[in-house]
Amino acid sequence: MDAMTVLEEPPVVTGGRERRRTELARFLKACRARVAPEDVGLPPGLRRRTPGLRREEVAQLAGVGVTWYTWLEQGRPINASEQVLLAVARALRLDGTERQHLFRLAGMASSALAAPAPPELSPAIQVILDSLAPLPAAVSNTRFDVLSFNQPYRSLFGTERMRPSHGVFFNSLWCMLTAPECCNPCENPEETLSRMVAVLRSAYGRHVGEPAWEEHVQRLSARSELFRELWARQEVAPPKTLLRIFRHPELGVLRLNATYLTMPGVPECYIVVYVPEDPADRELVERLGSLPPGSWPHTCAR
Repeated sequence: MDAMTVLEEPPVVTGGRERRRTELARFLKACRARVAPEDVGLPPGLRRRTPGLRREEVAQLAGVGVTWYTWLEQGRPINASEQVLLAVARALRLDGTERQHLFRLAGMASSALAAPAPPELSPAIQVILDSLAPLPAAVSNTRFDVLSFNQPYRSLFGTERMRPSHGVFFNSLWCMLTAPECCNPCENPEETLSRMVAVLRSAYGRHVGEPAWEEHVQRLSARSELFRELWARQEVAPPKTLLRIFRHPELGVLRLNATYLTMPGVPECYIVVYVPEDPADRELVERLGSLPPGSWPHTCAR
């Protein structure tokens, strides 16, 4: 333990700015643990009690003082310039999404303190979703709240019994985490959930300290041990086209590419369209739209 170490884990605080500092400290520590000395041209050395780089090594690579970096990782109220944060990001080998997450947590990007209500979608959005059939499509926000969907999406996820509440039909992340194994629409849930939680944490960086977001994370943590494990990894990722493998009770396995389309004028929302991987999947998708909704035997609780 170096001489400047006071706290290995920063205290959990409740204010928006202080909460971001706590998240920043945890994020930096997790990123530091993922970088091996040999990855950055340093000798592995002996007597390393923890994985990854030491604080003084990160400070050396970034060209900053050990005391300053230690305080940054402890969540102390210190100022950090864009240039210094970029140096820290390079030392920790952060990618573009991780770098943006670092900047948000450090207060380099604006963050509204009040959680906005779900947006009112134009009726034209539903027309667009319906016109995409037989491809399953829905409108979702960065918390994975589903705001609108078409008939093939309803048949794919079994959402017949979902009823809108405050503009939200259901939360797809919550459903996947809580669905019984026999009824989970995802064939590879742990791999898919790992990606979804990383996307959620990336969005969370813009909303640290907001009551609605904090409550959302707390509810997921209380309900799912897997979510707690994935959340603790401090991984961040952007939404991007990704192959998803679904298991439908009548059609069997469908391989679909989740493709995300941004919606200008509707903040933090996007249209997700599931595109078949090959002709065999295309044939199954054609049949999907003709199935009666509600094939799944469970209801996902919000």
